[in-house]
Amino acid sequence: MNKTQQRGRSACTTDRSQARRRDLIAVGRKLFADTSYDALSMDDIARHAGVAKGLIYYYFTNKRGYYLAIVEDAVAQLAERAGAAQDLPPYDRVRHTVDGYLRYAQHHQAAYRAIVTGGVGFDAEVQAMRDAVRARMLTALAHGAWGRDDLPCLARTVLIGWLSGVEGVTLHWIEEQRLPRETIRELLVRGLEDALRLIAEHEPDCPAPPAG
Repeated sequence: MNKTQQRGRSACTTDRSQARRRDLIAVGRKLFADTSYDALSMDDIARHAGVAKGLIYYYFTNKRGYYLAIVEDAVAQLAERAGAAQDLPPYDRVRHTVDGYLRYAQHHQAAYRAIVTGGVGFDAEVQAMRDAVRARMLTALAHGAWGRDDLPCLARTVLIGWLSGVEGVTLHWIEEQRLPRETIRELLVRGLEDALRLIAEHEPDCPAPPAG
């Protein structure tokens, strides 16, 4: 086998490995959506995944590593969903950010709860992932509103306050499911408009984008 063939074989092996890891994460996302962390054993996970338990240890080391990989995957998806469509006008980008956030929470409720509430008790690594989501959301909002990612202290403080409210409202909404997503989106966008106007009053470099 020549070097070109070896590289091709190695690439195929890597692709299969990544695909298997993604499949295991998808299985875990469904399992942890229906069953608590403590109630699931590695034997349970392996049985539901249809694989040998050793394979899960190979990819994730232990159950906590498996859970963290699932949360990390959820964080990446949430941040990507919220930060998309940067080619839209400022106000539309802001609305799209909020809508993408809500869509993710609606369709991945267990993962969203894990991100926002910290997962299994207090876990520093899950908490760090939550902080990363907040940072990505703040960046997406700053780009949407002002086309920048550096925020003055006052602007950051106001947006963090708004985002904390979003988390609370979203958790309540996915629990109750009594209002349509569009209604929640418009309520949150209206609150964000108020927050942006407040910022504009104190930070001339951060003017409120025109309402759509």
